Amino acid sequence: MAPTIIGNIKPEDDYTHELGPESNFNESVYFNFFDPTQNRGGFVRMGNRANEGYAEVTVIVWNPDGSAYFNYKKPEIHHNEAWDAGGLKIEIIKPAELVCTRYEGTALYMADPLDMQDPGKAFKANPKQRLVIDLEHTAVGPLYGHVGEPGDGNEFARSHTEQHMRVAGSITLGDDAPLVFAGWGLRDHSWGPRFWQATPSYRWLTGNFGDDLGMIVTTGGDGIGRGLFQEGDKLVKIDQAVITTEYRPDTQFHRQLAVDCQLENGEIRHITGEVMGYIPLRNRRGGQNTHVGEGMTRYTLDGDRIGYGLSEYLNQPENPVE
Repeated sequence: MAPTIIGNIKPEDDYTHELGPESNFNESVYFNFFDPTQNRGGFVRMGNRANEGYAEVTVIVWNPDGSAYFNYKKPEIHHNEAWDAGGLKIEIIKPAELVCTRYEGTALYMADPLDMQDPGKAFKANPKQRLVIDLEHTAVGPLYGHVGEPGDGNEFARSHTEQHMRVAGSITLGDDAPLVFAGWGLRDHSWGPRFWQATPSYRWLTGNFGDDLGMIVTTGGDGIGRGLFQEGDKLVKIDQAVITTEYRPDTQFHRQLAVDCQLENGEIRHITGEVMGYIPLRNRRGGQNTHVGEGMTRYTLDGDRIGYGLSEYLNQPENPVE
């Protein structure tokens, strides 16, 4: 059976695309993964910026106690023919159906990931340990997205796909034996010009409750936006989502959230989220620091069903926290 595809995308859009003329052309892939039995999860991301001569590589694994293994690299690249740099390799096995991710290298072990408020100090003060991530991501819902047109003014994710996935494989932390990993996650793929400073502040919540149910909520910095639920091979639109957030005192670091959702059929659903592991990241360009707060999050849907995923809060300096 052919995979379900929603939007003006094709299976071959799973692969890399012809390198665009923009100096900031970026083609990125992102995979998050969470094992509900271990309370462990993380994500890998690679953004090819071949016209700038490098790739952005990010890997993180949170432990159940909130500690984390983390690394960020900018390995040199000069083409957009594959995602394979800095120890991270992404391989499309069956477009829209199956992808393998593997990272083999080192990562900082941080007992307190808040150390990344000062990246230079964090990389000097925390030990490096071996990290191996070896996972298969199998589709449990449709591949959906949109291919944009040059000149549309989008400087962040002109073309974009997402898909909920089942995840299985192993993770090796330090000198320990490999840990069997089984759970769920979301994958994201975008291509086109990108400056992290070109998008307004946003909140992006992803979660999985099993093969049959996943969710995405995307809002502006004011916490008002939209989303969807993945119910098997169907997508149910959230016409309006309103996020209320609790932050750590005197910071922009989120630690709890609640979402009121009104679906396209008028149904109301409620999501709460508790951040189990948090790391403050940033992207610096042209003297402007964009804050990207990443939280491994346990979600509860309608007071009953438990799921896991990621809550990402991006704040531009000129946008206050709501």
